[in-house]
Amino acid sequence: MGRIEATLAHLGSLDELARRDSSATRLDPRVKLVATLAFVAVVASFGRLELARLAPLALYPLALAALGDVPWRPLLLRLALAAPFALGVAAFEPFLDRAPAVTLGTLAISGGLVAFATILAKFALTLGAGLLLVATTGFDEVCVALRRLALPRAVVAQLMLTYRYLFVLAEEAARLVRARALRAPEGRRLSLSGAGTLLGQLLLRALARAERIHVAMRCRGFDGRLPVRRAWRLGPGDAAFAAATLLLLLAARAADLPALVGGAITGALR
Repeated sequence: MGRIEATLAHLGSLDELARRDSSATRLDPRVKLVATLAFVAVVASFGRLELARLAPLALYPLALAALGDVPWRPLLLRLALAAPFALGVAAFEPFLDRAPAVTLGTLAISGGLVAFATILAKFALTLGAGLLLVATTGFDEVCVALRRLALPRAVVAQLMLTYRYLFVLAEEAARLVRARALRAPEGRRLSLSGAGTLLGQLLLRALARAERIHVAMRCRGFDGRLPVRRAWRLGPGDAAFAAATLLLLLAARAADLPALVGGAITGALR
């Protein structure tokens, strides 16, 4: 399997995980979507030096992964692939703020280093929660849930089709690369002009494929509405999940839980 095919299979594996039967996949997609959006909003609301207060929020992705029996390896691989973007955003923080912010014994840690770690922690928590949402729901049902929550139909349809068409583009790119590898002399590298030719061919193929997909969808009666595979009904499990998530988010936002726990432990040891 070539590199493009391997990447394509790697990207689509989260939807495969969502087809399994687990406690998380049986939850109403609307509940999981709203809980994840609220989680992302709360994580983003913390300041650049509030690293410790993010620690209790790790319970949400840990619980969702446990309920969905989601393996950690594919999630960590995806986080690693996206990590350069977070590192690029946080890279200059240690140089912009060198004033001591935290003291650990005789070691003084600057505010820039704390802000650097905070950005990475927020990135890991929010992206991890989003990946777990897809892994326990499926991207199509996430789009349906967005539509059920009154997001405009055109926006939802574009979101779903863009996601699906990425795989189509990757397949076309894989065919072009394979065809060039079979026809090019051994050891000959791809030149700049050759890359431009391949990109042009990819654009033409993508347009032609898009026309065929559009005709096929119209022939099958697609009118912008997204079908639901099963009936969605809120149950006791959904209520319990929503209540636990709300309690966690309110507690983490209203109080400094790590400081309270640390003070309680210190007081008990005295």
